[in-house]
Amino acid sequence: MQGTVATWNAEDHSGTVLLDNGQELDFPAEAFAASGLRLLRLGQRIRLDTDEQGRVYRLAIPTMP
Repeated sequence: MQGTVATWNAEDHSGTVLLDNGQELDFPAEAFAASGLRLLRLGQRIRLDTDEQGRVYRLAIPTMP
């Protein structure tokens, strides 16, 4: 699934994403750490990988594998 970064806490590396359906989804610092990314910007498009319970476990840039 994809969305747009709505909030980003650069200190603890957590935030929220606004999904295309309008739902807001939180992501933990662990998901950011698993991404290999160095930073995020508000308004940036990202891909989210979720587990069976719908929890985000990894972020990625949509054009990256």
